[in-house]
Amino acid sequence: MALNALQYEEIIKDYEKLRDKNRHLLESRREEVYAKLPGYRELEDSISTLSVSAARQLLDGDSSARTRLHDSLIRIRSKQKELLDSACFPRDYLEPVYTCSCCQDTGYVSGKDGLQEKCRCFRQKEISLLYTQSNIQEMIARENFSTLSYEYYQGEDLQHFRAAVELAWKFVQNFRQDYQNLFFYGTVGTGKSFLSGCIAKELLQQGCSVIYFSSSGLFETLARYSFDFREKEALYGFCEDLYGCDLLIIDDLGTEVTNNFVTSQLFACLNERNLRRKSSIISTNLNLSELRDRYSDRIFSRITSNYSLCKLTGPDIRICRKRLAGTS
Repeated sequence: MALNALQYEEIIKDYEKLRDKNRHLLESRREEVYAKLPGYRELEDSISTLSVSAARQLLDGDSSARTRLHDSLIRIRSKQKELLDSACFPRDYLEPVYTCSCCQDTGYVSGKDGLQEKCRCFRQKEISLLYTQSNIQEMIARENFSTLSYEYYQGEDLQHFRAAVELAWKFVQNFRQDYQNLFFYGTVGTGKSFLSGCIAKELLQQGCSVIYFSSSGLFETLARYSFDFREKEALYGFCEDLYGCDLLIIDDLGTEVTNNFVTSQLFACLNERNLRRKSSIISTNLNLSELRDRYSDRIFSRITSNYSLCKLTGPDIRICRKRLAGTS
């Protein structure tokens, strides 16, 4: 779907705020360095003085002035880095700060044809505005690799979970190079949605576009657009985003009311994303036999042949946490 004028303006203002925040951060860093390293400011001031002097010399016909300026700037930059090192500042501490290095917080990058096109981070802002993605934002704030714990798993369950974590990390590390899909299945509360959130947070931080839907939410949205003739344009835009985003997460497959519409839409989504080589993650409490019985053989075949299957077992972690909280 396309943004309306107000939504577009909201995103542009968000980028302006982002640039202002990073500009203030750089200014505060500069003042910190000046306070701790007075000689650094003197070196910076000398750059301006040398540049003005070289410009005058060039105007007077001194063709070697440019070379002398270049050599002087190299020496000054070297001294600045030495000063930063002496105070244990990173060498890039005073480089421009960008939240997105691809577009430098403008929202746009140069395309293959030289024309400006939306950056990946702009696409994610669009997704967040156009579709209700608050669930994943709340989830990844509390459930990510930094909060991962093995304490609730034992024996074979622990082996399964360790293997799943390793698979999730490889998925993140190879995401831009390899086309890959994950299918997390197993008993309730064993970490399937948690690992999906871990992956989502890492890829969002890399600037990838991620769409998250519970299974019931996805098919309710598709039905709303599909059965209202006034929403045909919205349906087209939604499907383009659904099929074209870098990563699609379908959580709790099997919790929706399954019918012919759901089956056909699920197959279309899996098939189209496979054709476009766009990665997906599906989580479900269904076992493989239940998956085959509930959906078509074509869907079962697409998943078992194109997805890395990862089974998780063990106690319901949510219940374990509530019990521990109740006893503390």
